[in-house]
Amino acid sequence: MSLDGRHILVTGAASGLGEVIARSLAAKGARLILADIAEEEGRATADSLGAAFVRVDLGDPDSIRACGEAVARLTAGKLHGLINNGAIATGIGGIPYDEIELESWDLVQRVNVRGTWLMVRAMAPLLKASGSGRVVNMASDTALWGAPRLMSYVASKGAVIAMTRSLARELGPDRIGVTAVAPGILTTESTDYVPEARHRQYSEGRAVPGAQSPQDITDVVAFLVEEGALTLTGQVLPVNNGFVFA
Repeated sequence: MSLDGRHILVTGAASGLGEVIARSLAAKGARLILADIAEEEGRATADSLGAAFVRVDLGDPDSIRACGEAVARLTAGKLHGLINNGAIATGIGGIPYDEIELESWDLVQRVNVRGTWLMVRAMAPLLKASGSGRVVNMASDTALWGAPRLMSYVASKGAVIAMTRSLARELGPDRIGVTAVAPGILTTESTDYVPEARHRQYSEGRAVPGAQSPQDITDVVAFLVEEGALTLTGQVLPVNNGFVFA
């Protein structure tokens, strides 16, 4: 699998799953732009990969607009892939639906849902100009099985799945493919606070039992930003070792 010469933007790439995805894409020859709100950490990751870095706040439309302008300059107006990985998971760990704070709910939807939409909107002209643009939205299998006690996050990822299907139809005429990847709980620093019982539920409930690492996701994402992945547009891939089947 080679991504030589393909300009790919990865959001939420300073650490965690986004960083692992970025490192995998770089190893396959992609020309990367990393974006994150964590500027110092993001620049360090980008420097280690020989990639460009753009700071972006997914909750701020002006910041996303500026990110689009920066990416246009960095790619000479042609972007081949957008990995919408940036998100927040406020509430994961066990908050019942009737105890979710309104501000927390709104923040999760603003970043995870509106931020994903606005990133696609900002990058769509660049993706179209490349002639083979690909969008990969990072969803979650929690939205496929209805995980309890984290409803704001589940709702946001359900919206990402729905948007993926709608965007696939709207952007398809421009030969832009839009897919979603729905991982299960991964073993990263960002899931350290998830209760052990939930980790055990996943580990024991998978068709292939055991923990799932971010590396399990990377080859799927890399394939979806290839030119040959267009026929999968609109699909949601639950990459979770068989915890949920599509």
